[in-house]
Amino acid sequence: MTSPSRPLPFHFGLLGALAPLVVFVAGVTALAAAGAPDERGFWPVLVGALLASRLLARDGARWSEAVLEGIGQPIVAVMVLAWLLAGLLGAILAAGGLVDGVAWGAAALGAGPVLIVGVAFVGCALLATATGTSFGTLLVAGPVLYGAGATIGATPAVLLGAILAGATWGDSISPISDTSIASAGSQATDVAGTVRSRLQYVIPAGAVALAASLALATVASRAEPAATAVVAGARPDGLLLLVVPALVIGLLARGRPLLDGLLVGVIAAAGVALVADLVAPTTLLRVEPGAFGATGVLIDGLQRGVGVSVFTILLMGLIGPLQASGALDQLLAAVTNGSPTPRRTEGVVVGVISAAVFLTTHSIVAILAVGPMVRRLGEAGGITAYRRANLLDLTVCVWPFLLPWFLPTILAASVTGGDPAFPRVSPLAAGLHNTYAWALLVTVGIAVATGYGRSRDHSS
Repeated sequence: MTSPSRPLPFHFGLLGALAPLVVFVAGVTALAAAGAPDERGFWPVLVGALLASRLLARDGARWSEAVLEGIGQPIVAVMVLAWLLAGLLGAILAAGGLVDGVAWGAAALGAGPVLIVGVAFVGCALLATATGTSFGTLLVAGPVLYGAGATIGATPAVLLGAILAGATWGDSISPISDTSIASAGSQATDVAGTVRSRLQYVIPAGAVALAASLALATVASRAEPAATAVVAGARPDGLLLLVVPALVIGLLARGRPLLDGLLVGVIAAAGVALVADLVAPTTLLRVEPGAFGATGVLIDGLQRGVGVSVFTILLMGLIGPLQASGALDQLLAAVTNGSPTPRRTEGVVVGVISAAVFLTTHSIVAILAVGPMVRRLGEAGGITAYRRANLLDLTVCVWPFLLPWFLPTILAASVTGGDPAFPRVSPLAAGLHNTYAWALLVTVGIAVATGYGRSRDHSS
């Protein structure tokens, strides 16, 4: 992100530019604390924040341009299409009995409500590492693992937290993750060496997070009679559909775009389900004469993606004027004064990237926004390129996966709404139970405060 050529002026300057974001964060936090489990409940908050933004903007025409620029970014179109296609894929897999099949298999192998939490964590960590995408992991594996785990009695919030934690861990270590590529590139160093040097941070944090998830599951686990009945009635037929997520994961691991993988997955899921007689054609799509509409699994699947899609569009519309105001540039200038000692420099780097994540709500945009400045600061303070890249990457893998107004927690919560038989989990609960994000937050704090890893974090 570069400084806008024509900054958008706000009443009250920097405070006026930041006020709509404060309205948004306060509203979402209040709803999340009240247990609001549906991302649709956040729509009015975003509309209110947009109204505040317009009232505070001094130039209505430029404000409108900035809103459309925010919504019109290619990444927004990719995310919206991904949410819709993932909704379709999840609905077809569920209708074909994949969740019941996985639950049947887990029960047959003796996986109880505690072990399934560990399986969800490790499985999502491996998938996210292989594919480089936490979003793709949540979209493809999240609904299946959550449904299967909830069926055999795992505590919903702990289970979803483990799914999100595993996806976060994989995202923070994968050499093909967009954050790994962006953080290394912004510091003019190699991705492979950066990721190798990151192991000293993420492996201990991951081990602590897995142990914490298992401990939470042990304390909170329960076996409800209704869940046991579901397992008893589960059938293995749907396990045939496991070839579909395997296909999608394979495509993503080979570097195919997320949309490509999801679209192929939708077609493959429908084909396998129909050929194996797991669903009837009229179950997938049914048009009733005189009803002026259609019903079926395909319609339900698309509707699953509507909530998070509208949230994404409104959020990016809110961020557009903030970026156009130049607020981030002003904040960066305010925090970069002072003597460049290593500890202070690293503290500034973590603070700057954290502020950028909060203001842009997007990890990659945040890294690209502050990357050049962090490079200059780090070089002046004697911080190696690997260390700078790792501080950037680790920090952007904390806040979006922990707090309820970021897309990863919103998306994680949305995967719990696929079947009304399973409990919904709020974005706040999902983030609070993300043990890896908490472990990573502590790790970054210790690394900066004590210098842990600084002497070994050398660039070639």
